[in-house]
Amino acid sequence: MFLPRRKIRIETERLTLRQPVLTDFRDWSTLRKDSAEFLVPWEPQWAPDHLSRKGFANRVYWVQRSISSGAAIPLFLFRREDECLLGAITLDNIRRGPAQAGTLGYWTGAPHARQGYMREALQAMVHYAFGRLDLSRLEAACLPENAPSRRLLESCGFKYEGVAQSYLQINGRWRTHVLYAALRADRRGRTDAG
Repeated sequence: MFLPRRKIRIETERLTLRQPVLTDFRDWSTLRKDSAEFLVPWEPQWAPDHLSRKGFANRVYWVQRSISSGAAIPLFLFRREDECLLGAITLDNIRRGPAQAGTLGYWTGAPHARQGYMREALQAMVHYAFGRLDLSRLEAACLPENAPSRRLLESCGFKYEGVAQSYLQINGRWRTHVLYAALRADRRGRTDAG
């Protein structure tokens, strides 16, 4: 089993993916607050302290524990040219043994959406998960009406696998999601999303 001994850092053409640190608080809270209208319809309901310094510190410590234990790899996305925080991607629910699988989630701040940053980050995380972590299957889910997220997953090689009823609470309501997966050795060919 792969357990990182140092901080994880993934470089792409335009991005640096790295774990959050306490000094990221101001950039993170500003981006989340300014993007709230854009993000809230797609995310679990924000806790009352979601944008607080204490809430962020708890998040940073959770990230450190998750990476150390091998349970998750939550990373922030920074544009390399100016170190601007763009969003985040998390490989969570990492299951070892016969499963060798994990679940991907991600968000982009409103000003940075639809510019290919998340596609670049998702491709890098998939490569990292299959190459460095030796996972065999990556899963992702999104709301059926979230066409941009569905296109993103499909453009990165994820294939539609079905529907999960009442899969997650989004913005305070149980919501059905569409399920996607990418396999390290995918022989399934093209599938049509419903």
